[in-house]
Amino acid sequence: MVRELFSFSLLLACAGFEPASSAQSSSGAPQNVSPGHAQTVPDELAAAEALIVQSDWKSAAARLDVWLATHPADARGLFDAGYVADAMDRLDDAEGLYRRAVDANPKSFEARLSLGLLLARENKTEAARPELETATGLDPGDAGPAMKARAWRALAKIDSQGDPAKASDDLLEALKLSPETTSDTLLAGRIAEGSGEYAAAEKAYRRALEKDTNSAEAAVGLAHVLIAEKKFSEAETLLRAALEKRPDDPPLTAQLAAVLVAEDKGEALPVVEKLHEAHPDDAAITRMLAQILAEAGDYAGSDHLYQGLLKTSPSDPVLLIGHGQNLIRQLQYAPAYTAFDKATQADPGDAEGWSGLAFAASKTNRPDITLHALTERSKFLPEVPSTYFLWATAYDSLHQRVQAAAYYHHFLDASAGKFPDQEWQARQRLILLEKKP
Repeated sequence: MVRELFSFSLLLACAGFEPASSAQSSSGAPQNVSPGHAQTVPDELAAAEALIVQSDWKSAAARLDVWLATHPADARGLFDAGYVADAMDRLDDAEGLYRRAVDANPKSFEARLSLGLLLARENKTEAARPELETATGLDPGDAGPAMKARAWRALAKIDSQGDPAKASDDLLEALKLSPETTSDTLLAGRIAEGSGEYAAAEKAYRRALEKDTNSAEAAVGLAHVLIAEKKFSEAETLLRAALEKRPDDPPLTAQLAAVLVAEDKGEALPVVEKLHEAHPDDAAITRMLAQILAEAGDYAGSDHLYQGLLKTSPSDPVLLIGHGQNLIRQLQYAPAYTAFDKATQADPGDAEGWSGLAFAASKTNRPDITLHALTERSKFLPEVPSTYFLWATAYDSLHQRVQAAAYYHHFLDASAGKFPDQEWQARQRLILLEKKP
């Protein structure tokens, strides 16, 4: 069985936290900068804000530096300076200036929102949350309800990663303040998917595709849900149609490869090989190709890729198990034992690691380790004929006659003629083990 074909979080790019400075009116004036506040604006500050409207960031920054040199606690000037630094991608400066603006005026909606969005973009979600939550409770003033909706949407994106119910509530609050967008529909799909509500997620992604038939994100999202629902044929049709519009698109191609593997179609290998050639440094694609090559019987080729991946992730249990399985198939039992031993130490909860360790230990004459590995495996998976046989031979090697005989019988009952060589061996051993002294 091919495992972990791709990480959906790598292929489905979540909607980003757009900087507040990117939201501009058709005239080019930044919406969240409010030069037209009711209070009188000093001429020096008004001149800087006029330059901001013209996106003349360098000149605006120079004027604001002069202003703040003599007015270091001016909340409006600090926010303007943070806004300019944000637009110029001087993110550390922007964060510091936004924080100073918040300290100078804790009720500044623009400063709270901009700081929260900046922190969210930098994946500082725990720091972003309180700023955004505070912004949702403040008066947006000239910025208007649409900008408050941005705060709710940003919270929804953060919460979608761990609290889908809260994310759904956040998004509903945003929709009370502004019309639904295609991004909202996609986010609703991701939230539903995160909750395991595949029918709702499928409906949302289909609505997004109706709004934008060229949306690769919606196609990938819908395909992922269809795969989860095991609707492989529908997913394949969807992805092939999407790839006609966006040939060789990496996320779409990776999804199609996953579907072809699930359908056990030979087309998967050339699709993923082509994808790997185009993106040789993409670890997720390399993993996929390694797994498919193993399924196709090219164990040496598969293992070459696994060994490359292990150089950068030496303790990854999935990689170690894949590597170990390839070594077993190439009859390299000693290094396979080492790989499975590392895998079980890295993740004691992975039954495949214990299965591999039990087999490799048996092949390298470690019956005590075989029994330990089988014991750990049994915590997660039921016994099968092969494990019964391993139990029996391990006990047999340790001269524990009663236990060995019992497991040989379990094996014969379960194998039902499917393993003739091992069945012959089991019967021969039973004759000796059960022979009366």
